[in-house]
Amino acid sequence: MAYELIICEKPKAAEKIAIALADGKPIKKSEGGVPHYLVTRGNRDLVVGCAVGHLYSLMQKDQKSWNYPSFDVEWRPTSEVSKASAFSKKYLTVLKKLAKGADSFTIATDYDVEGELIGLNVLRFACKQPDGKRMKFSTLTKPDLMKAFENAQAHIDWGQAKAGETRHKLDWYYGINLSRALTTSIKRAGQFKVLSSGRVQGPALKIIVDREKEIQAFVSTPFWEVILIGDVSGGTLNAIHEKDKFWEKAEADKVMKNTKDKPAVVEDVSTTQFRQNPPVPFDLTTLQTESYRCFGIAPKDTLAIAQNLYIEGVISYPRTSSQKLPVEIGYETILKALMKIAEYKPLCEKLLSKDKLVPTEGKKVDPAHPAIYPTGHIVKISNPREQKLYDLIVRRFMSVFSEAALRETMQIKIDVAGEIFISKGTTTLEKNWHEFYGKYVGSKEDELPIVKRDEDVAVKEITQNDKETQPPKRYTPASIIKELEKRNLGTKATRAAILESLYDRDYILEKSIQATELGIRTVQTLEKYSPRILDEQLTRGFEEHMVKIREGTEEPEDILEQARTVLYDVLMEFKEHEVEVGKALIEAYRDTKQFENTVGKCPKCKEGELRIIFSKKNKKRYIVCNRSPECQTLFPIPQTGMLKPLHKECKECGYPLIQSLRGKRPQQICLNPDCPTKRLEDKKAQKEIDDLKSGKIEIKCPKCGKNLVLRESIYGKFLGCSGYPKCKHTQKIDGNVTASKAK
Repeated sequence: MAYELIICEKPKAAEKIAIALADGKPIKKSEGGVPHYLVTRGNRDLVVGCAVGHLYSLMQKDQKSWNYPSFDVEWRPTSEVSKASAFSKKYLTVLKKLAKGADSFTIATDYDVEGELIGLNVLRFACKQPDGKRMKFSTLTKPDLMKAFENAQAHIDWGQAKAGETRHKLDWYYGINLSRALTTSIKRAGQFKVLSSGRVQGPALKIIVDREKEIQAFVSTPFWEVILIGDVSGGTLNAIHEKDKFWEKAEADKVMKNTKDKPAVVEDVSTTQFRQNPPVPFDLTTLQTESYRCFGIAPKDTLAIAQNLYIEGVISYPRTSSQKLPVEIGYETILKALMKIAEYKPLCEKLLSKDKLVPTEGKKVDPAHPAIYPTGHIVKISNPREQKLYDLIVRRFMSVFSEAALRETMQIKIDVAGEIFISKGTTTLEKNWHEFYGKYVGSKEDELPIVKRDEDVAVKEITQNDKETQPPKRYTPASIIKELEKRNLGTKATRAAILESLYDRDYILEKSIQATELGIRTVQTLEKYSPRILDEQLTRGFEEHMVKIREGTEEPEDILEQARTVLYDVLMEFKEHEVEVGKALIEAYRDTKQFENTVGKCPKCKEGELRIIFSKKNKKRYIVCNRSPECQTLFPIPQTGMLKPLHKECKECGYPLIQSLRGKRPQQICLNPDCPTKRLEDKKAQKEIDDLKSGKIEIKCPKCGKNLVLRESIYGKFLGCSGYPKCKHTQKIDGNVTASKAK
């Protein structure tokens, strides 16, 4: 008997949809580890199958050619394009088999350009169908899925599908051709190193490099502050001279002289009240930036965590640009459901007592999805990071329905011999939305003591602080994502991945994003020989075309032809300077690697530099002085885990510091084995060491029973099994280990 085949984006989504649509319980079938579900709904038989993301990817037709430019591409199974995606072959095989028995097809992938393209490719290549019905939903809750099925559109969203396919082709044209051009240039210059660029990656790197150049070119200007600390009846006041910054030291000195040993009095007290509006609902970018601010979670990880929460049905679709919450989502229903969670119950009750629920909303809209919100579907969330992000989303949702907070700024002017000092503080009078957003509120409370006009101030001290202007701040992973959105570069779903590519290719490093020498010189080289690769206006123009394709006012082939023409000219210009570009990039790569492997000045010879080397002879890595053999300085270092020079010195002993990443947490290590930071302060622990050395005690290994012996590494002293390497047990020295045998 024929059935309707529902095609989902991922296995978990297929399970959710099958459960939601089944009159009873869906029957789960599995073939080669790939699940699908048999469902009866009314008088209809349904089969719910799944993909695992994109089952088809673009590939060059002539696989033997590695020349550029190349624009001759076709859609092929992703398992044939990438070895890492070989697992997707079995999902495609099952969908092809299921399609043979179907007489109706419905796409139920994520409702965005990527999801639409996934569905389109499965329809036309696996199912051999020109079109299909389309379920549209923003949450994986049973009511929304039932509604989406009963109100399915008669056709797929062709605007989204065409925009998705066009974007993929544009990204392939740019990514493959530019990366081949860069890699070929290095090869022609005599080396091999894979470099990459892309339609958005190049402009994104230039933004970071431009900021790096600003920082490097910045010249600090000295200035001085004059600070007063004094006591009043209500407490202590800190006040700064009303001029704030003195750009001439003589002027600051004059203030110090004028106020020395002079009485101080409160000249004026004023207060100003203002309303601080609630935040707007989360779109993906604001969720990523707020998650980074509150938890330090990288944007790409925030997206992955949010996707998991969406699949679990507890939040709405996260890849959205909207800051709007339509009434149709059911504000009251969601709040009543959230009351099942004890910590949210009193807050929800307070909101539900309002006459009307009206959210504060932002300007941004998304035709596909509303802002991110909790669905009210309650499941146990055991993952700590998922729980944190869920709490942030719930509290943001609640806070948008509250009133503006009432805050008050107090300003106190203090007169010291005609010199005016000002103390300011802001406090919250009515919390309102602060109560709902809780610990995530960024506003600080600076409460000043209560004072009266003409009150005497007992001056404790007046000090002069020497300061200097600071260079522009480096981008963080969150702020660069926000900057890319501001410039309309990339999409909400791709910006985090673009940033990761820049890290992976050694163009940038650190959380406070620093362009490497390779990144800086790559931009400089391209600016000189092929500046259009970095042209953000060109990239932004194509993003605007994507919108028009989605709206049906432009045709994909017109945009693709325009892209091919522009890119061909860019690449021909590049070819003229291949060798020069390659030589410049090789030199930049060498300098970058040298910097990454340089630890710092040699603390023994004071002339050489310490570097990380790998010995081919014994397959181990060390830190040695580059003046070897004259300087024999050598430090053994951990042989596992990632090592990174920190390019700073230990405050205790002055030796260079490195960072070791073993497990999840990085550890900062001083190279000096006798550094005070590695000394055992505990007397019990020291006695244990002394007793072990003298032979007074023996401590048995809890795993194999052999004796533990005292060992020492870059991390400090520890106990290790004498049966190493067969037994690799180690333990800390804490003075609490019971001796197995006293001598």
